[in-house]
Amino acid sequence: MWADYRKHTLFEDDAVLALDKPVGVSVMGERHETDLVRMAAEAGETLYPVHRIDKVTSGVILFAKDLAAHGGLTRQFNKRTVSKAYLAVVTPGGLPAAATIDLPLSVGRKNRVRIAAARERIELADGTWSVPAEAVFDQVPTYPSVTELRVPWQDERHALVIANPLTGRRHQIRVHLAWIGHPILNDPLFDKAGAGRTHLHAWRLSFDLGDERVTVTAPPSAEFLAPVPAGVSLPD
Repeated sequence: MWADYRKHTLFEDDAVLALDKPVGVSVMGERHETDLVRMAAEAGETLYPVHRIDKVTSGVILFAKDLAAHGGLTRQFNKRTVSKAYLAVVTPGGLPAAATIDLPLSVGRKNRVRIAAARERIELADGTWSVPAEAVFDQVPTYPSVTELRVPWQDERHALVIANPLTGRRHQIRVHLAWIGHPILNDPLFDKAGAGRTHLHAWRLSFDLGDERVTVTAPPSAEFLAPVPAGVSLPD
């Protein structure tokens, strides 16, 4: 089974392995299901995840092959020198061509990630969704969270969004988009009746490896792009 996932290798050298993760498999930590780290271990390969993407998300996932490489790469994520770009298909359209979501997150009931303010306090001004400082919850821990958006295509029903999370909070893109009124298509966090795959894809990841800046890209599948008209191109 691990050999099948190994066929999705995007980049590899002596220190790192980058895979194009399909939808429906976890990176690690699944108690009752098989995940990528466990499958690799069962096949005799030890991998250390440098970051996480959700089970319902496809695309670039980066592993270190040893602890020395893992430490250096995780420090890049912690210092936010890594560039991350995700693709999302959201509903409906009607987004600005470029915008920023600057909304703090908190954890609510049943460990659900949410915006750390009442929904009605969210406002869009000068291309940025935010809440007034006095509206941010003060009775729970809150986490500043920023996502930059570009919209290469949209119609009334859907929009194709490029999301660049400047912070790396759990479920950040999914929660940010849903709370501004444009949830990701078929996202089970917000659409319990959704049928089909969740339209969130880790498209591009750039990091430093030695003296070189490496960019790894996972092209989106035809299934992911099904709601988008043929001929719509992604920027470089």
